[in-house]
Amino acid sequence: MARYIFVTGGVVSSLGKGLSSASLAYLLQSRGYKVRLRKLDPYLNVDPGTMSPFQHGEVYVTDDGAETDLDLGHYERFSGILAKKSDNITTGKIYSDVLKREREGKYLGKTVQVIPHITNRIQEFIKNDVSKEDFVICEIGGTVGDIESLPFLESIRQFSNTIGRKNTLFIHLTLVPYMRASDEIKTKPTQHSVKELRSIGIQPDIIICRSERSIPLDQRKKISLFCNVSIEDVIETVDVKTIYEAPISFNKEKLDLRVLEYFKIKSKKKVNLLPWKKITKLVLTSRNKVDIAIIGKYVELKDAYKSLDEALTHGGIANNCKVNLIRIESDKLKASQIKYYLSSVSGILIPGGFGKRGTEGKIAAINFARKNNIPFLGICFGMQMAVIEFARNKLKIKNATSSEFGSSKASVVGLMNEWIKDGKLIKGTNKNLGGTMRLGSYEARLKKDTLISNIYKVQKINERHRHRYEVNINFRKEFEKKGMIFSGLSPDNKLPEIIELKGHPWFIGVQFHPEFKSRPLSPHPLFSSFIKAAKINQKK
Repeated sequence: MARYIFVTGGVVSSLGKGLSSASLAYLLQSRGYKVRLRKLDPYLNVDPGTMSPFQHGEVYVTDDGAETDLDLGHYERFSGILAKKSDNITTGKIYSDVLKREREGKYLGKTVQVIPHITNRIQEFIKNDVSKEDFVICEIGGTVGDIESLPFLESIRQFSNTIGRKNTLFIHLTLVPYMRASDEIKTKPTQHSVKELRSIGIQPDIIICRSERSIPLDQRKKISLFCNVSIEDVIETVDVKTIYEAPISFNKEKLDLRVLEYFKIKSKKKVNLLPWKKITKLVLTSRNKVDIAIIGKYVELKDAYKSLDEALTHGGIANNCKVNLIRIESDKLKASQIKYYLSSVSGILIPGGFGKRGTEGKIAAINFARKNNIPFLGICFGMQMAVIEFARNKLKIKNATSSEFGSSKASVVGLMNEWIKDGKLIKGTNKNLGGTMRLGSYEARLKKDTLISNIYKVQKINERHRHRYEVNINFRKEFEKKGMIFSGLSPDNKLPEIIELKGHPWFIGVQFHPEFKSRPLSPHPLFSSFIKAAKINQKK
């Protein structure tokens, strides 16, 4: 039977529940156990797919086509465990399912209530699709005390009673602030947070204390006394210089051992932290540096491009260098400013996005990269902007655009009407925005003797998608005559997946999102190659 670990948060949000869960998963895996990671989000949206990145940060996409919370990206990057649709649930999805059942008469005329119907449905999700896992780590989104989180907290309390306390463990992550004015570490917020948790029937077994400074023994003893946990189960996590230190830090604090001791089981293998130590040392001490400009619509919020930032760092790891990200807001970028902002960078990247805002700044930047032989990577929307720039300036289609921005006779990018997924025909739409895009892993076939085939070193690849507009394949001959090669296509040759330029040192656009499959211990080849090209460009 699987053992369940529930991770809750208190005092403030964004303390690092996702990273803590991911680090623990790696450590338990390294000790020889099979682990599953899940995220329970309390917001009423069915999924984060229609939410602004400013509201929720990045939308992470799984192989099986789920639009999920960005914490699932942490899970995959640290543990290597592929997330599924069944690993992320929201209040919106729970209520939708329950109300659908009510409309179908599944409750036999009973009054539908939060308890037991909502809480039962949450418990069904927690244990669904679990087979041979030794541990299931469930992170509860939000902060203890939020109204939205109450059904989830009540559900895990009930779930623990159902399967037995010996099979469940509660970890509570809190902030232990340092007050500069009095030069003191304060434990009172943690005490109140645990009191709130205990008031609804949950006693944490382990408390992880997030602090900017090491917590003195006296303060740890105080937390132990007032929160009713042993001193060994008060785990500190001091702010690290790089997130790749997290598994090392938690192992040093013996978090994984405390978990095993709670469940009265022994480690099967010795933890291997050498890869993380090697990466940490490289990230913190490497003197080599490349400047990469990210020109996007949401650069003010770092979490909006979380996987992308990580993938670029992984590319730097593969090339023994630091990647310095220069974030430029695309809708504030004027053509007259391009040279000022971009003449000194080593590479230019245009990420994914939606809508017309900021497109002209992106197109101007692409034009600069193309004409000045600066390594360029366009991802999803970035590839589409590269196609529009090329159509305007090389094919002389002055009004070239995307149908996403309105009706036009020169839409070189248009809405997909249908596509094939696992042998089935899927119809596209832009009416119902949630979950209607081309989502998840799709195969692409690469053209031989191209830059992209040399990068991947295979002829078939599978990458994750999230879009509803495609480059118009009908323009292929015109583009290729002028030097833009369609070097990757869908298996039926109808959907352009990759473009590159002849005669340019490194210019690639991809319709998919390679950042979702990059790992610190296994950098994605596309980002490794991009950073390598940027290093070469910098030396010129």
